[in-house]
Amino acid sequence: MANKAGGDRFKKLRLKLGLNQQEFWSRLGVTQSGGSRYEAGRRVPEPIKKLIELAYGNNALLALKRLRA
Repeated sequence: MANKAGGDRFKKLRLKLGLNQQEFWSRLGVTQSGGSRYEAGRRVPEPIKKLIELAYGNNALLALKRLRA
């Protein structure tokens, strides 16, 4: 199920970090095309959310919550 609002938060975080899709998602072992699908609204699995927290700091998920439009 698509969740466009959730995908927008990941895109906003990526842009805030100044990274392109390849740079952002490859740190998590996700392809650029997979990351693009997540940013377009595909549900992001919990393990990927945890990897975002580990790769981009303990506050990355809190930052995602703050970036809600």
